[in-house]
Amino acid sequence: MIIKNIEAKIRLATFIAFGSLLTALAIVGTTCFFCYRLVSNSQKSIYLLDNNIPILARQTDLQMNRPAEYRADVDLFHSLFFSLTPDDKFMEYQMKKAMYLVDESGMQQYNDLKEKGFFNSILSSSSVLTLQTDSIALDIPKRYFRYYGKLKIDRRSSTVIRSLITEGYLQDIPRSDNNPHGVLITNWKTLENKDLQDVEKNSF
Repeated sequence: MIIKNIEAKIRLATFIAFGSLLTALAIVGTTCFFCYRLVSNSQKSIYLLDNNIPILARQTDLQMNRPAEYRADVDLFHSLFFSLTPDDKFMEYQMKKAMYLVDESGMQQYNDLKEKGFFNSILSSSSVLTLQTDSIALDIPKRYFRYYGKLKIDRRSSTVIRSLITEGYLQDIPRSDNNPHGVLITNWKTLENKDLQDVEKNSF
């Protein structure tokens, strides 16, 4: 009888210990979940600094405006890369700014154009390049974009209009002064860069 009582007490103690363990795990899991939600929600808040004192401006879901930021980033990159003047310092500045917005695929295209004499031809012909964005198609789930634009090349002797189509992918990264949208363009490729119009200028 004594042995049975001891066995029952052992089972009871085991049951209580096991139940306490499950309860503790449930409490820890619940606490971690709510802490994660609290941190996640705080990251969606926008603050303004007033004399170095952060003030909550308004709480918003930053992802709601992400498509607009993606388009703005793609537009900015292409403008920096293709809108050029016959000034080697200016072109160097534009390329440096553009490289903050793209991965190594951008540097590869830059080096390819440099090897083909693209930038030297701008200097030698005193060309002014102006890029006009037509549209930017986004596939948000795939983080994919396709850019459509027209590149105007204004030379001394003629004005050339080119159709420019590129594609790439978008990666979210931390925001910085050099990348204010927090977007990195990856696997960037030029699909089309062909002449649409070539108008000779009067030589007199």
